[in-house]
Amino acid sequence: MICEIRDRDGLARSGILKDGETSLRVPAVVDAASFFSTRLDRPFTNVPLGAPRGFAEQYLVAGEHPTAVHPQFPVQVPDGDIAMVSNWHTALQNPRQYVDWLINLKTDVRADTAWYAPAAALPSTVWLLIASGFDLFDTTAVDLKSAQAIFCLPEGEFPADLLDQGVCACQGCRDHDLKAHNRLALEAEVNRVGVFLQKGQLRELAEARCRLNAAQVSVLRHLDNHYDWVEQWTPVARTATFKANSGDSMNRPEVKRYMDRLLTRYIPPSAEVAVLLPCSARKPYSRSQSHRRFINAVAGRAHEIIITSPLGVVPREIELCYPAAHYDVPVTGYWDREEVAVLADVLAKYLAKHQYRRVIAHLEGGAMQVAAMAADICGISLECTVRDHPTSGASLSALDAALTGERRVRSDQIKGMLSFQFDAEVDTAGMQVRGKFPRLSVMRNRRPLFSLDTTTGMLRPTFEGWSLIPKGYRVVIDDFVPQGDILAPGVLSADPVIREGDEVLVEGPHALATGRAAMGAFEMARSNHGVAVRRRKVMKR
Repeated sequence: MICEIRDRDGLARSGILKDGETSLRVPAVVDAASFFSTRLDRPFTNVPLGAPRGFAEQYLVAGEHPTAVHPQFPVQVPDGDIAMVSNWHTALQNPRQYVDWLINLKTDVRADTAWYAPAAALPSTVWLLIASGFDLFDTTAVDLKSAQAIFCLPEGEFPADLLDQGVCACQGCRDHDLKAHNRLALEAEVNRVGVFLQKGQLRELAEARCRLNAAQVSVLRHLDNHYDWVEQWTPVARTATFKANSGDSMNRPEVKRYMDRLLTRYIPPSAEVAVLLPCSARKPYSRSQSHRRFINAVAGRAHEIIITSPLGVVPREIELCYPAAHYDVPVTGYWDREEVAVLADVLAKYLAKHQYRRVIAHLEGGAMQVAAMAADICGISLECTVRDHPTSGASLSALDAALTGERRVRSDQIKGMLSFQFDAEVDTAGMQVRGKFPRLSVMRNRRPLFSLDTTTGMLRPTFEGWSLIPKGYRVVIDDFVPQGDILAPGVLSADPVIREGDEVLVEGPHALATGRAAMGAFEMARSNHGVAVRRRKVMKR
């Protein structure tokens, strides 16, 4: 069987599982007895997940389809086979081990392998199984619930008398058939999760679904705590709006990655004065009425830095970069203590690295608390210019007066964006930004170097633009000239920093190509199928 992955969202995937002339869209619920050509009730596949390596190695039978795998005894899954994890329905009983076992299972198996979790899927748990990278499920678990007179919903399991209370209008409920309802509920939830996966909003669904189950909340948080492992599966940008609707949103891999790149990659303009500004509902901030007033008041005499949740610090130069221009957050006017502490820590680290002669806080409320706490950590003084409200005439006049006599700062948006995106310090002398948002391009001597992808806020280099980026984000291919998208088998090596969605330069003996990574570097190295790079342009050498 060949698993052709079409969409990814972290560990979750959707695609087509092909077996000869037949194909199945995954994730999917299957009739295991007819789907698999071999018996699944073979001996010694029911090894407990917590069994030690020696026990699993002794009793786990290899060489049969699908291949039984165990977190303590990773085995080689043949190309085209399916990995089957028995007893995974017991993993939720220990959320910490759930994540440890998942990492052990996923680390050494090819990234394009299909995963089957027998007897594990319920409407209330299948979102987590899909988010964990499982593709195939059966009806064993819901059939058992039916035998136990339990009514299954995505929100949990309930007594069978809900069948008569109108909470569901499926055919099973209309026929008063509990078994049919439970099966239909499972299939509907798999399809529902698939929609969120394809939209790039599976995390939003996860944060909503897990609230009704403490163990699921724990699994989500333990996954977030394994940032280095989860981050490699996380796309560098999404086309969907990033909805930060809960406290767990602050621990999303995208947020941690943003903070890390801000503190380790981003190169700010040379400035002695910084102005801390509040965020706005409209993105990018500079398109909002409030920020137009702030920009007019500052008049280029200071470096503008926006304080926001959940990202913490957004310098003006990278306000277009994902996720700074792509998030939405509930506006209540209240910032809790944990939120303030996390964001203050980020701001303090930023101010410690980039020391300004003056820091002006044009803030109020929670954002002002963040700035004050960060100033205490750094041992610096803040100058406050808000009189009643940041956009009031008195406050804007105070901000203008505070900057009297300060020299203009040469803002360098392109250098900031390139440093953030490619971890490269590029000489931007002579570069000009042409056009109006969102149609922006970067030119030098009338030659195009970069264009802006407004769906992600990323710069797309031309071949000449790539010549200015000295290293990194390269994919090396075999000796062929790409005629279309570049498939994983044709990739010889890839820069380890590459993530799905990154702009990359493809290098081969007789061709160069520009494009966007369709999978992370580690997947390119561990996949025998699938598109590695969505090619944009090719140039023969």
